Amino acid sequence: MNLFELTRALVDIESTTGHEKNVGDYLFAHLSALAAQYGGRVERMTAEANRDNVFAAWGEPVVTLSTHMDTVPPFFGSREDGEFVWGRGACDAKGIIAAMIAAAEKLLAAGTRNFGLLFVVGEERNSVGAKVAAAAPRGSRFLINGEPTENRLALGCKGALRFEITARGKLAHSAYPELGHSAIHTLLDVLQDIRRIPLPEDALLGRSTLNIGTVDGGRAPNVVADLAEAEIMFRTVGDPAEIRRAVLAAAGYRVEAREVLHTPAVQLAKFDGMPTTIVAFTTDIPTFEGAWGEPFLIGPGSIHVAHTAEERISKKELGEAVELYARMARQLIATGRSGA
Repeated sequence: MNLFELTRALVDIESTTGHEKNVGDYLFAHLSALAAQYGGRVERMTAEANRDNVFAAWGEPVVTLSTHMDTVPPFFGSREDGEFVWGRGACDAKGIIAAMIAAAEKLLAAGTRNFGLLFVVGEERNSVGAKVAAAAPRGSRFLINGEPTENRLALGCKGALRFEITARGKLAHSAYPELGHSAIHTLLDVLQDIRRIPLPEDALLGRSTLNIGTVDGGRAPNVVADLAEAEIMFRTVGDPAEIRRAVLAAAGYRVEAREVLHTPAVQLAKFDGMPTTIVAFTTDIPTFEGAWGEPFLIGPGSIHVAHTAEERISKKELGEAVELYARMARQLIATGRSGA
């Protein structure tokens, strides 16, 4: 199976967050065949029921190539033209999985060993797979994490701070709103105050941002709402303590503001000869907490089409990524460092 066929085969397996079992089974079988051919080993790391990370190694891994199996909804299958492979997960991150496996095949065919592949669940929601992997390291000294960076080495990535906001009200007939209290009105007032929070900036990572991702509430147009909820996410560039305090102050006694995720911003190492970039998205790297070694962040594809109906990955970048991953792995295995 060539690089583009493997990418499409992976894209065509639905694996939105929480439903990674089938793609995990596929990867376990695919990597088991590669392990049998070249004398490696493959294992599952259980994150939750029917949700397993997949780890493969040849020798004792000095470097591990890793990315995630899950995608955002909605699922849609693959198609292909002369320039791109299209479909949900094409660039985030199933094309990257395919490129990492192809790089592994290239290394093994040349006799290179002492590396691993780690594919995790849950990155798009709460990094549960990376948490499980961080608690069970396998001795790797370097981690090459794959996300769509257009094959440029990311020197930093923003963090994430996510809250669930819940407002409660009192039901009433909408013709007599004075007899009730609208949870939706309260929620909108609080969200407006949260939008006014001054957000910090960083010289390398740029400015923090806020996204109100979901809003839900109410029962009918003629009923005063008794419940309303929202999910919000800040992309952070440093210590989030001030943002936390400001959100809780905006919430006051009006709503419940519950923090459900924090992933810190990180600054990352250079690698000789690699073009560089800065990315605004968040990755599993902070969740690994260095347990799998010094991290590098790089992969084919553009984040600007990830999570969209136009998700796709360049065939040219996929091919380049295979060479790039193999070269990085060879250097780290041979020299134990990222510089000459």
